[in-house]
Amino acid sequence: MKTASAPMASYGVEPGIRFALLLDGRGGCRQIDMDGVCAWKPGDGVIWLHLERDHPAAAEWVNRKGGFDSFVAEALLEEETRPRVEPVDDGLLIILRGVCATAPDEAEEQHSELDLVPLHLWVDGDRVVSLRDSGHYITALRDIRAALEKGKGPQRSGDLLALIGEKLVRDLEPVLDGMDEEVDELDEMVFHGEAGEVRERLKLLRRGSVQLRRYLAPQRDALNRIEHDDAPWLIERDKLRLREVIDKLMRFIEYLDAIRDRTGILHDDLSTVISERIARNSNRLAALAALLLPPSVVAGLFGMNVGGIPGVNDTWAFIVIVGFVTVTSIATLWALRRIGWL
Repeated sequence: MKTASAPMASYGVEPGIRFALLLDGRGGCRQIDMDGVCAWKPGDGVIWLHLERDHPAAAEWVNRKGGFDSFVAEALLEEETRPRVEPVDDGLLIILRGVCATAPDEAEEQHSELDLVPLHLWVDGDRVVSLRDSGHYITALRDIRAALEKGKGPQRSGDLLALIGEKLVRDLEPVLDGMDEEVDELDEMVFHGEAGEVRERLKLLRRGSVQLRRYLAPQRDALNRIEHDDAPWLIERDKLRLREVIDKLMRFIEYLDAIRDRTGILHDDLSTVISERIARNSNRLAALAALLLPPSVVAGLFGMNVGGIPGVNDTWAFIVIVGFVTVTSIATLWALRRIGWL
């Protein structure tokens, strides 16, 4: 008979710790505090400790109490990282990236640009230690924790690792769908001549797609290395699930390549629209200058302050000049239309 899981405490009760869970091996867990973490022994069950990477208390635990090799401790606390996997003894040092989500207590806050959160992991047969920056939030970890609370979560460390990979990739799909819809919208805007707003949105979209692909390709390679690792706590079922995650990542990378190509075409179309608009405006200015040329020449000639200007004493001279200018302007207008400038 399955025992009920203990009620979950709120996030971040102790400094530097988001939560610490002791898995019961049947899909459930119970929450423990830092004293419980320090008193934990491998025979007590699989422990999942989630820390804030940039908090001094978390750094203190990793460096002094976690029992990590100095290389592992340094990598877990490193600030700028790319997805990678390093086997160390029977464990794996794993660095992945996940989509930043809005925390439950910050529902009103919206992220204007795509934000990929580094997730640092140490996984072995007895424990999983994960770290992420305090200013970010990853939906994948929240969902796994909620499943454990209901008694339907992972049972082993390999099971938990595979589930983290699945959830991280799952959260990428709506991001890519949103990018694809925005490309369609920008395409319509360019087609209807709305180039002003398109330029800025297209720049942000291209930047987001490049940033996302920059991390997805090494993340695929990292997960592929996990799938081929011979760690004893990774069973065949875990590797099959990771293989599915890798296949999804490969499709997402191809999807991003298609989005990048479409945004490149949109950029070319936008440049063409802008060039045509500039050329059209230049033709109009040139046509206007050509229409004003005859009156300007006549006004310049008859406006000179010199002797001998004809028609000075003739009352019909002004009417004749106006008629000449009108006929000349009409002829110029006809010629401009004839050559397609107007």
